[in-house]
Amino acid sequence: MRMRLLGSTSEAGACPTLYETDRGTIVVQGLQLTDKEALADLRDVLDGETAVEVPRELITEIARRVLPDTERDLPASAIALPADRPTPTAIA
Repeated sequence: MRMRLLGSTSEAGACPTLYETDRGTIVVQGLQLTDKEALADLRDVLDGETAVEVPRELITEIARRVLPDTERDLPASAIALPADRPTPTAIA
């Protein structure tokens, strides 16, 4: 599998970062989610899977870069999580 860098919100190449693969999938590089309460909220985690945390801004920025022009002008509120859904935390 080969990957192409989509973008990052970090400095000096550290995580979080998103990549596109030649298989049509997205790879997420971020802090491993280790908060026990947040992990308990995950469902159907298979062997070999893990959860990572990335800033919402990274997802919206990359979405704007890769979506067709007609969708690129969507307001961030159209992509962002509702305010009543808290963002989980990771402990490094």
